[in-house]
Amino acid sequence: MPSAPDLPGSLPVLHAALPELVARAQALIVPGERRVLGIVGAPGAGKSTLCVALLAGLNTSEQGEQAALVPMDGFHLANAELKRLGRRDRKGAPDTFDADGYAALLGRLRRPGGQTIYAPYFDRGLEESIGSALAVPPEAPLIVTEGNYLLLDTGDWARVRAALDEVWYLEVPEELRLSRLVERHIEFGKAPDEAAEWAGRVDGRNAETIHATRGRADLIVQLR
Repeated sequence: MPSAPDLPGSLPVLHAALPELVARAQALIVPGERRVLGIVGAPGAGKSTLCVALLAGLNTSEQGEQAALVPMDGFHLANAELKRLGRRDRKGAPDTFDADGYAALLGRLRRPGGQTIYAPYFDRGLEESIGSALAVPPEAPLIVTEGNYLLLDTGDWARVRAALDEVWYLEVPEELRLSRLVERHIEFGKAPDEAAEWAGRVDGRNAETIHATRGRADLIVQLR
């Protein structure tokens, strides 16, 4: 799989189409083991879209169910709890998630023990998480997880990175990322002005935090 040349000591950058990424994910699978692939990037980078496409490429009728998706977003704290803590106006920041719960689930997923493990799912329409909504079968050898803070090295987030076998940092042009982000906020109920303000004030601050963790990834992915 070709990658762009990099400066000495810099992270490898892979300019790849989807089939190359599916092949790379496939190569992580080890018979008899459970591996975990993390996809990280700023809000609007396209993490969820990439993960859905990866699973479609991995879970074919010929190959069977090789991978399961468990997003970090299922560990959003409930809106009522965010209000109690005074954090509702910056939902999406690192301290608005149950990082300890997420790290604990990743630990369980690495040791399936022959049983189905259930994970929470974040419903964007409701703006709330739904517990035990995603069933992860014990026979799936690869877990794909995606989120903003997989590479943070503070508090319980450090345990998340330790549970991942490989982490890809997804990058897109900034203008495209911001336009996607504003459109998403509008789609889920925000007025255009409110969507733009939130993307700049809340998501912008989070994007800076995420970008600062870029150097802890195994690979920088730029889709083509």
